[in-house]
Amino acid sequence: MSIMNRHGVLERHSLLLTVAILVAVSIGGIIQMVPLMYMDNTIEKVDGMRPYTPLELAGKDIYIREGCYVCHSQMVRPLRDEVERYGHYSLAAESMYDHPFQWGSKRSGPDLARVGGKYSDEWHLDHLKDPRALVPESIMPPYEFLAKKELDFDDIQGRLKTERLVGVPYTDEMIENAEGHLIAQADPEERGYDYVDSLFDAYEGIAGREGTVKARDYDGDPTRITEMDALIAYLQMTGTLVDFSTFEADDLSNAR
Repeated sequence: MSIMNRHGVLERHSLLLTVAILVAVSIGGIIQMVPLMYMDNTIEKVDGMRPYTPLELAGKDIYIREGCYVCHSQMVRPLRDEVERYGHYSLAAESMYDHPFQWGSKRSGPDLARVGGKYSDEWHLDHLKDPRALVPESIMPPYEFLAKKELDFDDIQGRLKTERLVGVPYTDEMIENAEGHLIAQADPEERGYDYVDSLFDAYEGIAGREGTVKARDYDGDPTRITEMDALIAYLQMTGTLVDFSTFEADDLSNAR
């Protein structure tokens, strides 16, 4: 019996075939897992990354709650057509504080990995209220109710504590000042004035550079903090933390 014909033995004996499959899968799994055990970190450190601020974290929760991830991915693949349309391909470090990450696999709408700063707050507000007013062919449902619903952030300290349990480096000071930091980012000129400097120092300190935290009224209504404030704050920071000017110029040209 030639070596090429010996597979017939496995095909005729289901138990033997099962054992052979388990052995093959185990060998493959060991080859993949063992090298990781000798690595301190599987994610390359990138300057500029920081945890979400309390307001951005609340916005991310709303983003997930409303199912935005179903139609919008947040991962630019290293393919020429994608990097030319959306920008630099996504880095693993950009999702290091995402639980869960929002990579996605289906795009009924555009990828949002680089949407931060691409449009004004007013554009996002109008688009979320009435998508077809700005994009006639859009199939996105309206989210006008977010501008009418005040943000409930009574449990924001608990949210930061939960994130810290899974490795996000929130300090005791960040957790203690979470509510003040949230108000400061959405209402820096009034109620959150006393916490603005603390907000910048805490989060930009981790990022290692200034300008990664924007504090302003996001929804055009300074009298209250709404879910629309939180969602727009989250969208406006997406993809803005990494300073891609520090990367090699040929990074994009090498994308395939």
